This record gives sequence, C-alpha cells and structure tokens, in this order.
Amino acid sequence: MPPTFAELELDADGLRAVEALGFETPTPIQAQTIPLLLAGRDVLAQAQTGTGKTAAFALPIAQRVETARRKVQALVLAPTRELAIQVSRAMQDLGRTRGLAVLPVYGGQGYDQQLRGLRAGVHVVVGTPGRVMDHIRRGTLDLSTVNTVVLDEADEMLDMGFVEDIEFILGKVPEERQIALFSATIPKRIDALAQRYQRKPARISIAREAATAPQTRQMYVETHHREKVRALTRILDLESPSSAIIFCRTKREVDELSGTLQGRGYTAAAIHGDITQVQRERLLLAFRDGRVALLIATEVAARGLDIPDVTHVFNYDIPGSADAYIHRIGRTGRMGRKGDAITFVAPSETRKLRFIERQIRQSLMKMPVPTTADIAARREEMFRSSLVTAIESGAASRYTSLVGTLAKDHDPLQVAAAAIYLANGGPGGRHEEPAAEEGPPPRRGSASEGEVARLHLDAGRAQGVSPSDIVAAFTSEAEVSGREIGAIDIYGDFTLVEVAPVVGTLLLARATLPLRSGRDVQITAAEPKRPPGATAPGRPSGPRKGHKGAIGGRASHGHKPRRPTTSGSRPPGAHKRRKPARGAARPAGVGKRG
Repeated sequence: MPPTFAELELDADGLRAVEALGFETPTPIQAQTIPLLLAGRDVLAQAQTGTGKTAAFALPIAQRVETARRKVQALVLAPTRELAIQVSRAMQDLGRTRGLAVLPVYGGQGYDQQLRGLRAGVHVVVGTPGRVMDHIRRGTLDLSTVNTVVLDEADEMLDMGFVEDIEFILGKVPEERQIALFSATIPKRIDALAQRYQRKPARISIAREAATAPQTRQMYVETHHREKVRALTRILDLESPSSAIIFCRTKREVDELSGTLQGRGYTAAAIHGDITQVQRERLLLAFRDGRVALLIATEVAARGLDIPDVTHVFNYDIPGSADAYIHRIGRTGRMGRKGDAITFVAPSETRKLRFIERQIRQSLMKMPVPTTADIAARREEMFRSSLVTAIESGAASRYTSLVGTLAKDHDPLQVAAAAIYLANGGPGGRHEEPAAEEGPPPRRGSASEGEVARLHLDAGRAQGVSPSDIVAAFTSEAEVSGREIGAIDIYGDFTLVEVAPVVGTLLLARATLPLRSGRDVQITAAEPKRPPGATAPGRPSGPRKGHKGAIGGRASHGHKPRRPTTSGSRPPGAHKRRKPARGAARPAGVGKRG
C-alpha cells in the first residue's frame, strides 16, 4: 500500500499545499524522493515527464527554505523556456502556504523584469542554463547562498549541448550543497556528471516496465511511406483527438505535413527550430486553448513542452531509439489520464520496432488502418452518444413542445430523422460515407459554409508564403479559431483568404499581421467571389495559383478568384493553363480541380 503525504515527513504547510491542489496520494517518484531530499541526501532519479517529479523536489525545497531570508537558496535548471515557466508556476503553487518567492529566468524575455525580481530578493530561481550563466557573469545572480540545486530533464539538457553551461554553474555554488538530478534516461553521460558533482547519491530508478505510462495505449500501424498521409487522416477521422502531437523527423516534413493536413480541413500548427520564440509561444497558447487541435513538431522543438491534456501522440516517423520513443509518448497519459500513442512503421522498419519493444519490455499492439465504414460507424456512434446525453440531461427539453406539435401531423420517427438531417448540414451537408482521401467533412459554422468575407494579403508565393504561414498567423497572432478560416488561395504576390464575416471585421481592424518569417502583411478587403459564369476582370500577372488550404472546411475547388489589373485586360497567355509533365508528382495536399 503506498504511503500518504503525511507519512513522508512533510510539515503542516506542505500538507496544506498538496491538499489545496487536490493531491491525494504521492506518486512512486514522490514517495521515494521526498524523504531523501528532506534528509539532505543527493539524489539521482530516473523519472519521466508526467510522473509528478516537480512536486518531488518542490515540496522539500519549500520546506527547507528559510523564507525570512530573501536570498537565493535553491536553483532549478531546466532545458527549455516552457519547462522553466511550468516548473516555476508549480513551485509557486506548492510553496504558497509558506510565502515562497520563485523567479523564472530564461532567454527570450527581457532582462529588466528578471533584474527587478533578483533585486527584490527571491528564494528560488528556476531557469535555463544559458540565461542563468548570463546573470552570473553580469554579477546579477549570486549563488553563494544556494544549498540545493536541481537538474530537471538532465538528459535533454546534455542532448541540447548545455554540459559546459551546467559545469560552469555548478562551479559557482558552494561545496556544501545538495544536488538532485532528474532524468528520463540515465546514459553514461549522466552517470559521469553524477560521479563528478554528487556525493554518494541515492539512486532511484523506475522499473523499465514502468518507463512508459501504463495509462497509455501503445499501438503501431504498418504502412508504406507513400500511404502514411492517408493512414494518418483516417485515424484522425476515427479517433477525433481534441489535442494531439504529431512527431516528424525533419523541419521540412513538419511543414509539408502541416500544409497537407490544413488543406484537408484539420486545425494544425507546425513547430520547429526556424520559428521565432514569440511565434512558438503563441502557437502553443493556441494549442492549449483548443484553437489548434494538432501540433506537428520535430523532436527537438517539442522538448520541454508540458501540456497535460494531450490525448494522442503520433510518431509519424519511427523514433531512432527507445529513449526517444519514451520521451515522445511521455507527453500523453499524464498524471493518471488515459492516452494513445500510435507509431507508423514501414515494412522495412520492423526491426527498429522490435528493438524498441525489447528496450521498453512491452509489445505494441498492431492497429489496422480504419476503413471508411469504420469511420462512418464511429461518427454514428458518437452522434448517438451525444443524443443520449442530451436526452438524459434534459438539455433538449425546451424543444419538446415543438416536437409534440410536429408529431400531430407527422410520424415522430420522421421528425427525428429530419432533425438529424438538418443537424448534419441539411441540403448542403454530407450524408454519405466520406471518400478515402477527402479528409473530414466541413464542420458546421466553418468559413466554408454560408456567408464568408474575403481578405487580401499583400504577400504571396514570390515572398515564400505558404498556407501554414497564414493559418499560424491567424490562429496565434490574431487568436482566430481554425474553424473560422476557409479557402486560402496563394498567387504570385498576394493571397486571398476566406474567413467568417466577424473574423474579417476583426482582421481588417488590425490592418497588419506578422507572419512567422518576420514579415508583416497588409490586410485589406477583397472583392467577393464571383458566381460561376460571371464575367471577371483580368488575372494578375506573375506566377499562377499555388497551394490552397483550409482550416475548418476543405479548400474550395470552384471558381478561381481574380484580382483586377489596372488595364482590366487579360495578360497575354493568361488563359492558357500549363499542364504538368507526364508522370510528374502533384504537390502533397493539392488535388485536381473539380
């Protein structure tokens, strides 16, 4: 039987803190680590993200700090800004009953705010190695009073090249200090670091069988590379994840997959090393807020992310090692929640899969690619479940009188069928099984249905604009829901975007919007789309239309939007359409015109 928090030698303030946060019983890493750290021992602990390790070191630090002394008494190092912020918030929550003062210190934030905090005096500094080292060299951070140092996600810090920074920082703390080292894996480099700086550390190792969260269903899909997009979209349609991370091997693959998914109607955002920190933070906020459901990322870019409600993790490319696999899937199934981890495996990669299974001592369950019949059945099941919930909760009671009136002249079964028909889009909706490559049906309320506003952006293919750039700017910079973005038509030097009318008004009021490349685009109103067969002014000069993508509704493949030229005439040869060479591959996510 696991111990209680009261049995871990926590004082009254610590017990009040865990009770206020709703913690009932300590996790294994907390149960083993807290008594050792309270006793002043050095600790070398193997612990995954999501196992409760932050509380494992935060509670002892809060209890041992002398709050009457406004000096830095504990230092926590984290590999990324996001993790430093997350750990800082958690420590503030856990130390609130004692008045613990915690300051996050990280790059990408101005020095002024950090300097004010350091001058005011804090008990704990949580920071990234680079910024902590900068403050030490500037003379603005004094570590002479530090008695506890925590290295969180130590293996990731070493992977990111922070070993020299860590050694520099550890050389500035007193010789009489406590060091706690937490790492998802314990490779030789971590052992070497522990031997050099720790004193007879107590080793805490989670069993390899428990290295991956038991609440996470681990599955794999065997598919050829050319079929991966089709397999992924079918699984997305079947599972309907509200919050998922998709890992790709390269930045180029992240951008390509993001553009393809956006073009098929999924709310997706791309994160990799080429985007700015400000853009990264805004995209992550959109992901946390639910405005973006799919986060496509490289493994390096996703390090340090702490998003508790991720329901699915997809390994679009099989990880190169068991440690990488553990790191990736550790972002779902957090803190007792259920999660799914799905890995795509080509027939030639079966040996890699078996190696990972041997290392984690767990077999992955094979998952078949869903059929269109599976997807249709799942949607029907979900709709039926929502109907039952509405009936049992009484939420639909306001409509009973209307149904009663209709039932006097019509069969109640037909009344219900007509209501479901209208709920699924009515005359313009989809009432048959979706085609394999079409992606999800248009969502109700999206910009692809009903009235839309059309916006003109003064940048296009010549400036390197892609659909993913537009979606990222709208969702992160303007906080627009992906469901309110429709067709995106990119031309040589401008772009036309369909949005919901209220969103159009909002964006026109902004006038400009920064793209992740750093370029600001001007937003003006575009002419409404002309109906088919209407006489249109000449086409713009320059390259013809490139990619087309949509969020919250598939790209429109009807009439091509046009922009007037100064002369109103068509440039020579503009009526001709260049056909691709025979056998040439069509860009991913771009289909034939309907």
